[in-house]
Amino acid sequence: MRRLVRETVLTENDLVYPLFVCPGEGVQEPIGSMTGCYHFSPDRVAVEALEVAQLGIPAVLLFGIPGQKDEQGSEAWSPQGAVPLAIQAIKRACPDLLVITDVCLCAYTVHGHCGVLKERRVDNDATCALLAKVALCHAEAGADIVAPSDMMDGRIATLRQALEKNGFPEVAIMSYAAKYASAYYGPFRDAADSTPSFGDRRSYQMDPGNAREALAEMALDLDEGADILMVKPALPYLDIICRAKQEFKPPIAAYNVSGEYMMLNAAAEAGYIDREAAMLEMLLSIKRAGADIIVTYFAKEAAALLGGASA
Repeated sequence: MRRLVRETVLTENDLVYPLFVCPGEGVQEPIGSMTGCYHFSPDRVAVEALEVAQLGIPAVLLFGIPGQKDEQGSEAWSPQGAVPLAIQAIKRACPDLLVITDVCLCAYTVHGHCGVLKERRVDNDATCALLAKVALCHAEAGADIVAPSDMMDGRIATLRQALEKNGFPEVAIMSYAAKYASAYYGPFRDAADSTPSFGDRRSYQMDPGNAREALAEMALDLDEGADILMVKPALPYLDIICRAKQEFKPPIAAYNVSGEYMMLNAAAEAGYIDREAAMLEMLLSIKRAGADIIVTYFAKEAAALLGGASA
Protein backbone atom coordinates (compact mmCIF):
# COMPACT_ATOMS: atom_id res chain seq x y z
CA MET A 1 0.00 0.00 0.00
CA ARG A 2 2.82 2.41 0.88
CA ARG A 3 4.51 1.78 -2.47
CA LEU A 4 1.23 2.15 -4.33
CA VAL A 5 0.47 5.61 -2.96
CA ARG A 6 4.01 6.97 -2.69
CA GLU A 7 4.23 10.55 -4.00
CA THR A 8 7.99 10.76 -4.64
CA VAL A 9 10.13 7.96 -6.03
CA LEU A 10 13.93 8.05 -6.16
CA THR A 11 15.66 5.99 -8.87
CA GLU A 12 19.15 5.64 -10.26
CA ASN A 13 17.97 7.70 -13.25
CA ASP A 14 17.95 10.81 -11.02
CA LEU A 15 21.64 10.62 -10.16
CA VAL A 16 24.92 12.09 -11.43
CA TYR A 17 28.24 10.84 -10.08
CA PRO A 18 31.08 13.37 -9.65
CA LEU A 19 34.61 12.23 -10.49
CA PHE A 20 38.01 13.88 -9.99
CA VAL A 21 40.49 13.45 -12.85
CA CYS A 22 44.21 14.19 -12.77
CA PRO A 23 47.18 13.89 -15.16
CA GLY A 24 49.10 10.65 -15.56
CA GLU A 25 48.44 6.96 -16.14
CA GLY A 26 47.34 4.21 -13.79
CA VAL A 27 46.44 6.68 -11.04
CA GLN A 28 43.70 5.87 -8.54
CA GLU A 29 44.56 7.62 -5.28
CA PRO A 30 42.15 7.90 -2.32
CA ILE A 31 41.08 11.42 -1.35
CA GLY A 32 41.72 11.74 2.37
CA SER A 33 38.96 14.27 3.01
CA MET A 34 36.28 12.36 1.09
CA THR A 35 35.55 8.76 2.04
CA GLY A 36 35.34 6.45 -0.96
CA CYS A 37 36.39 9.09 -3.50
CA TYR A 38 39.55 9.06 -5.63
CA HIS A 39 41.75 11.03 -7.97
CA PHE A 40 41.71 9.12 -11.27
CA SER A 41 43.96 9.44 -14.29
CA PRO A 42 42.04 9.39 -17.60
CA ASP A 43 42.65 5.68 -18.21
CA ARG A 44 41.48 4.71 -14.74
CA VAL A 45 38.45 7.02 -14.77
CA ALA A 46 37.21 5.20 -17.87
CA VAL A 47 37.10 1.96 -15.87
CA GLU A 48 35.21 3.72 -13.09
CA ALA A 49 32.79 5.27 -15.59
CA LEU A 50 32.01 1.85 -17.03
CA GLU A 51 31.02 0.66 -13.54
CA VAL A 52 28.85 3.77 -13.15
CA ALA A 53 27.09 3.05 -16.44
CA GLN A 54 26.50 -0.58 -15.49
CA LEU A 55 24.71 0.60 -12.34
CA GLY A 56 22.25 2.50 -14.52
CA ILE A 57 23.46 5.97 -13.54
CA PRO A 58 22.97 8.19 -16.61
CA ALA A 59 25.82 10.69 -16.19
CA VAL A 60 29.13 11.60 -14.59
CA LEU A 61 30.42 15.10 -13.75
CA LEU A 62 34.16 15.59 -14.24
CA PHE A 63 36.35 17.90 -12.16
CA GLY A 64 39.92 18.44 -13.31
CA ILE A 65 43.14 18.57 -11.31
CA PRO A 66 45.92 20.33 -13.25
CA GLY A 67 49.55 19.34 -13.59
CA GLN A 68 50.51 22.97 -13.04
CA LYS A 69 48.79 26.23 -12.15
CA ASP A 70 49.21 29.82 -13.30
CA GLU A 71 47.52 33.19 -12.88
CA GLN A 72 44.94 32.55 -15.61
CA GLY A 73 44.43 28.82 -15.12
CA SER A 74 45.48 28.08 -18.70
CA GLU A 75 45.64 24.31 -18.29
CA ALA A 76 41.83 24.40 -17.96
CA TRP A 77 41.52 24.79 -21.76
CA SER A 78 44.47 22.62 -22.81
CA PRO A 79 43.41 19.76 -25.12
CA GLN A 80 45.99 17.63 -23.31
CA GLY A 81 44.57 18.41 -19.88
CA ALA A 82 43.14 15.68 -17.68
CA VAL A 83 39.48 16.51 -18.41
CA PRO A 84 39.59 16.40 -22.26
CA LEU A 85 41.60 13.18 -22.13
CA ALA A 86 39.16 11.71 -19.62
CA ILE A 87 36.16 12.65 -21.79
CA GLN A 88 37.70 10.81 -24.74
CA ALA A 89 38.58 7.76 -22.65
CA ILE A 90 35.08 7.56 -21.15
CA LYS A 91 33.39 7.92 -24.54
CA ARG A 92 35.51 5.07 -25.89
CA ALA A 93 34.64 2.84 -22.93
CA CYS A 94 30.92 3.67 -22.63
CA PRO A 95 29.69 5.99 -25.41
CA ASP A 96 26.12 6.19 -24.08
CA LEU A 97 27.12 7.58 -20.68
CA LEU A 98 26.49 11.31 -20.50
CA VAL A 99 29.64 13.28 -19.71
CA ILE A 100 29.18 16.59 -17.91
CA THR A 101 32.21 18.78 -17.27
CA ASP A 102 32.83 21.43 -14.66
CA VAL A 103 33.74 24.76 -16.25
CA CYS A 104 35.62 26.88 -13.74
CA LEU A 105 39.16 28.12 -13.10
CA CYS A 106 39.52 27.79 -9.32
CA ALA A 107 41.44 24.49 -9.38
CA TYR A 108 43.73 25.79 -12.13
CA THR A 109 44.73 29.21 -10.80
CA VAL A 110 47.59 29.80 -8.38
CA HIS A 111 45.34 32.01 -6.25
CA GLY A 112 42.38 29.60 -6.11
CA HIS A 113 39.72 32.07 -7.21
CA CYS A 114 37.15 31.23 -9.89
CA GLY A 115 38.38 33.89 -12.30
CA VAL A 116 41.34 35.98 -13.38
CA LEU A 117 42.32 38.79 -11.05
CA LYS A 118 42.83 42.48 -11.60
CA GLU A 119 44.25 44.24 -8.54
CA ARG A 120 43.19 41.29 -6.32
CA ARG A 121 39.60 41.43 -7.54
CA VAL A 122 38.01 38.98 -10.00
CA ASP A 123 37.66 40.49 -13.47
CA ASN A 124 34.19 39.26 -14.45
CA ASP A 125 34.28 39.92 -18.21
CA ALA A 126 37.84 38.69 -18.75
CA THR A 127 36.91 35.51 -16.86
CA CYS A 128 33.86 34.88 -19.06
CA ALA A 129 36.08 34.90 -22.16
CA LEU A 130 38.35 32.26 -20.62
CA LEU A 131 35.41 30.13 -19.50
CA ALA A 132 34.25 30.04 -23.13
CA LYS A 133 37.65 28.60 -24.08
CA VAL A 134 37.26 25.91 -21.42
CA ALA A 135 33.75 24.99 -22.60
CA LEU A 136 34.88 24.77 -26.23
CA CYS A 137 37.85 22.58 -25.26
CA HIS A 138 35.49 20.18 -23.47
CA ALA A 139 32.95 20.21 -26.31
CA GLU A 140 35.66 19.41 -28.85
CA ALA A 141 36.72 16.44 -26.69
CA GLY A 142 33.15 15.09 -26.71
CA ALA A 143 31.41 16.50 -23.62
CA ASP A 144 27.61 16.32 -23.73
CA ILE A 145 26.95 19.02 -21.12
CA VAL A 146 29.14 21.82 -19.78
CA ALA A 147 28.49 23.05 -16.26
CA PRO A 148 29.86 26.51 -15.42
CA SER A 149 30.25 26.77 -11.63
CA ASP A 150 32.01 30.13 -11.40
CA MET A 151 29.00 32.43 -10.83
CA MET A 152 30.32 35.18 -13.11
CA ASP A 153 27.64 37.49 -14.48
CA GLY A 154 26.87 36.89 -18.16
CA ARG A 155 28.87 33.71 -18.54
CA ILE A 156 25.93 31.64 -19.81
CA ALA A 157 25.41 33.97 -22.78
CA THR A 158 29.16 33.93 -23.48
CA LEU A 159 29.30 30.12 -23.41
CA ARG A 160 26.15 29.68 -25.49
CA GLN A 161 27.40 32.08 -28.17
CA ALA A 162 30.79 30.36 -28.29
CA LEU A 163 29.27 26.89 -28.57
CA GLU A 164 26.84 27.95 -31.30
CA LYS A 165 29.48 29.84 -33.26
CA ASN A 166 31.91 26.91 -33.21
CA GLY A 167 29.49 24.19 -34.26
CA PHE A 168 28.35 22.77 -30.92
CA PRO A 169 24.68 23.79 -30.68
CA GLU A 170 23.77 20.39 -29.24
CA VAL A 171 26.06 20.74 -26.20
CA ALA A 172 23.83 21.62 -23.26
CA ILE A 173 24.62 24.05 -20.45
CA MET A 174 23.89 23.08 -16.85
CA SER A 175 24.28 26.35 -15.00
CA TYR A 176 25.22 26.61 -11.35
CA ALA A 177 22.58 29.33 -11.27
CA ALA A 178 22.19 29.58 -7.49
CA LYS A 179 25.54 28.69 -5.97
CA TYR A 180 25.79 29.91 -2.41
CA ALA A 181 28.89 31.04 -0.53
CA SER A 182 28.61 27.99 1.69
CA ALA A 183 30.53 26.44 4.57
CA TYR A 184 29.83 22.98 3.12
CA TYR A 185 32.53 22.96 0.41
CA GLY A 186 35.54 22.17 2.59
CA PRO A 187 36.22 18.53 1.65
CA PHE A 188 35.85 19.32 -2.08
CA ARG A 189 38.29 22.23 -1.88
CA ASP A 190 40.81 19.88 -0.30
CA ALA A 191 40.20 17.29 -3.02
CA ALA A 192 40.54 19.83 -5.84
CA ASP A 193 43.22 21.93 -4.11
CA SER A 194 41.05 24.97 -4.84
CA THR A 195 40.93 26.89 -1.56
CA PRO A 196 41.48 30.62 -2.22
CA SER A 197 44.93 31.79 -1.17
CA PHE A 198 43.41 35.02 0.12
CA GLY A 199 39.95 36.39 0.84
CA ASP A 200 36.86 34.37 -0.01
CA ARG A 201 34.26 33.98 -2.77
CA ARG A 202 31.43 35.99 -1.29
CA SER A 203 31.77 38.72 -3.92
CA TYR A 204 30.58 36.33 -6.64
CA GLN A 205 28.82 33.48 -4.82
CA MET A 206 25.41 34.07 -3.29
CA ASP A 207 24.54 35.26 0.21
CA PRO A 208 22.90 32.37 2.14
CA GLY A 209 20.22 34.77 3.35
CA ASN A 210 18.89 35.50 -0.15
CA ALA A 211 16.09 33.59 -1.88
CA ARG A 212 14.61 36.15 -4.29
CA GLU A 213 18.09 36.78 -5.66
CA ALA A 214 18.42 33.08 -6.46
CA LEU A 215 15.26 33.16 -8.56
CA ALA A 216 16.47 36.30 -10.32
CA GLU A 217 19.82 34.66 -11.11
CA MET A 218 18.03 31.61 -12.51
CA ALA A 219 15.79 33.73 -14.71
CA LEU A 220 18.81 35.57 -16.09
CA ASP A 221 20.61 32.32 -16.87
CA LEU A 222 17.54 30.94 -18.66
CA ASP A 223 17.32 34.08 -20.76
CA GLU A 224 20.99 33.68 -21.66
CA GLY A 225 20.55 30.09 -22.85
CA ALA A 226 20.91 27.71 -19.91
CA ASP A 227 19.26 24.30 -20.36
CA ILE A 228 19.41 23.07 -16.75
CA LEU A 229 19.48 25.15 -13.55
CA MET A 230 21.39 24.03 -10.48
CA VAL A 231 21.09 24.87 -6.80
CA LYS A 232 24.21 24.27 -4.70
CA PRO A 233 24.39 23.08 -1.91
CA ALA A 234 21.24 20.99 -1.64
CA LEU A 235 20.26 20.34 1.98
CA PRO A 236 20.47 23.89 3.42
CA TYR A 237 18.65 25.19 0.34
CA LEU A 238 15.76 22.77 -0.14
CA ASP A 239 13.45 25.79 -0.07
CA ILE A 240 15.31 27.27 -3.05
CA ILE A 241 15.01 23.98 -4.95
CA CYS A 242 11.28 23.93 -4.25
CA ARG A 243 10.75 27.53 -5.35
CA ALA A 244 12.85 26.99 -8.47
CA LYS A 245 10.77 23.95 -9.43
CA GLN A 246 7.56 25.95 -9.00
CA GLU A 247 8.89 28.95 -10.92
CA PHE A 248 10.74 27.42 -13.89
CA LYS A 249 9.99 24.71 -16.44
CA PRO A 250 13.51 23.49 -17.38
CA PRO A 251 15.08 20.70 -15.29
CA ILE A 252 16.31 21.61 -11.82
CA ALA A 253 19.53 20.04 -10.56
CA ALA A 254 20.78 20.01 -6.99
CA TYR A 255 24.32 19.33 -5.77
CA ASN A 256 24.55 17.18 -2.63
CA VAL A 257 27.96 18.62 -1.81
CA SER A 258 31.06 17.24 -0.13
CA GLY A 259 30.29 18.67 3.32
CA GLU A 260 26.83 17.11 3.32
CA TYR A 261 28.36 13.82 2.16
CA MET A 262 31.03 13.76 4.85
CA MET A 263 28.69 14.86 7.67
CA LEU A 264 26.57 11.78 7.04
CA ASN A 265 29.64 9.57 6.74
CA ALA A 266 31.09 10.90 10.00
CA ALA A 267 27.82 10.38 11.86
CA ALA A 268 27.53 6.83 10.50
CA GLU A 269 31.13 6.01 11.40
CA ALA A 270 30.44 7.22 14.95
CA GLY A 271 27.48 4.85 15.13
CA TYR A 272 24.85 7.59 15.44
CA ILE A 273 22.83 6.77 12.31
CA ASP A 274 22.16 3.99 9.81
CA ARG A 275 24.26 5.05 6.85
CA GLU A 276 22.20 3.47 4.06
CA ALA A 277 18.86 4.56 5.47
CA ALA A 278 20.07 8.12 6.10
CA MET A 279 21.63 8.34 2.64
CA LEU A 280 18.43 7.30 0.87
CA GLU A 281 16.31 9.59 3.06
CA MET A 282 18.63 12.51 2.29
CA LEU A 283 18.49 11.92 -1.46
CA LEU A 284 14.72 11.40 -1.37
CA SER A 285 14.30 14.73 0.41
CA ILE A 286 16.21 16.48 -2.37
CA LYS A 287 14.03 14.81 -4.98
CA ARG A 288 10.87 15.64 -3.02
CA ALA A 289 11.88 19.29 -2.83
CA GLY A 290 11.80 19.38 -6.63
CA ALA A 291 15.18 18.32 -8.00
CA ASP A 292 15.03 16.45 -11.29
CA ILE A 293 18.78 15.75 -11.17
CA ILE A 294 20.86 15.03 -8.06
CA VAL A 295 24.64 15.32 -8.22
CA THR A 296 25.94 13.20 -5.35
CA TYR A 297 28.99 11.25 -4.20
CA PHE A 298 26.49 8.65 -2.94
CA ALA A 299 25.35 7.90 -6.51
CA LYS A 300 27.00 4.49 -6.89
CA GLU A 301 25.87 3.19 -3.51
CA ALA A 302 22.38 4.56 -3.95
CA ALA A 303 22.04 3.13 -7.45
CA ALA A 304 23.08 -0.31 -6.23
CA LEU A 305 20.41 -0.19 -3.52
CA LEU A 306 17.75 1.23 -5.81
CA GLY A 307 18.10 -1.50 -8.40
CA GLY A 308 21.10 -0.66 -10.55
CA ALA A 309 20.51 -1.11 -14.25
CA SER A 310 17.03 -2.63 -13.78
CA ALA A 311 15.44 0.41 -15.49
